Amino acid sequence: MDTGSTPSSDTHGDTSRTESTAPSGSARPVLEAPDIARVLTRIAHEIVERAKGADDVVLLGIPTRGVFLARRLAGKLAEITGRTIPVGSLDITMYRDDLRLRPARALARTDIPGDGVDGRLVVLVDDVLFSGRTIRAALDALGDIGRPRAVQLAVLVDRGHRELPIRADYVGKNLPTSLRETVKVQLAEEDGRDTVLLGLQRPAESGER
Repeated sequence: MDTGSTPSSDTHGDTSRTESTAPSGSARPVLEAPDIARVLTRIAHEIVERAKGADDVVLLGIPTRGVFLARRLAGKLAEITGRTIPVGSLDITMYRDDLRLRPARALARTDIPGDGVDGRLVVLVDDVLFSGRTIRAALDALGDIGRPRAVQLAVLVDRGHRELPIRADYVGKNLPTSLRETVKVQLAEEDGRDTVLLGLQRPAESGER
């Protein structure tokens, strides 16, 4: 989760996540519901192509919105392959590299499918990729759970400004941004609508992602 507000836009405090608060008046949509549905369908087809059928694919969403996106991708993969794709969630709270700076954090849910991740192709799913620190934490968390055959990353939006050598395998939209801009992902499951909004960071906002 590497989304949104400036230097830090990760819903998990990564300089890369998303915010779900109401957008300011200057925010403009860059993806609407039909666009999001379309890019998720494309990503699902790309996963099937690269995984040669997705037989051993496991989707793990990074809370919060990454989990919703992972579930949607699992549904699209099931439509394409005719098989149920295991899907779960991976909380990275205790693996964040800024935990000592902000120790009071609410834990999210880790839910690993029953067959685990050993020997499987795990696709991590998040809403926004920014600094890469959230994904680095996710890789650490995943390493404590099992040993996948391979790990890939799918994100709805890549806004650039990487601080770590992390690259997404599947990207819904590459969105060049400045550090003064915020990227806000809203999904119907959490926010009542599907949209990605680009706006200017408010002075009080800090780059925590």
